[in-house]
Amino acid sequence: MATLKISSPLRPYVDGKPEVTLSGQTVAEAIQNLTSQYPALKTHLFKSNSELRPFVHVFVNDEDIQHLQGMETPLAETDRLMLIPSIAGGKEAEGDAA
Repeated sequence: MATLKISSPLRPYVDGKPEVTLSGQTVAEAIQNLTSQYPALKTHLFKSNSELRPFVHVFVNDEDIQHLQGMETPLAETDRLMLIPSIAGGKEAEGDAA
């Protein structure tokens, strides 16, 4: 079972837990098990067509899955996953050009 670290913005959707343990042979299977366990999280991770949202980054042992095998990246029991949504926003200072 791999361990998934949940970033602060997503914790409300997993009962406030900073980490959860997931089963699955691949990242896709582990994330599927996660969203089965915590259905409210699914809309924050996936588009309506079940494709991962572009602002959600998944890491396996500090390596972005985009540089591995994507959602089909294999998982070992000792692997640590991280789900990190890109955070944007803020207010431009007065006088800053848009």
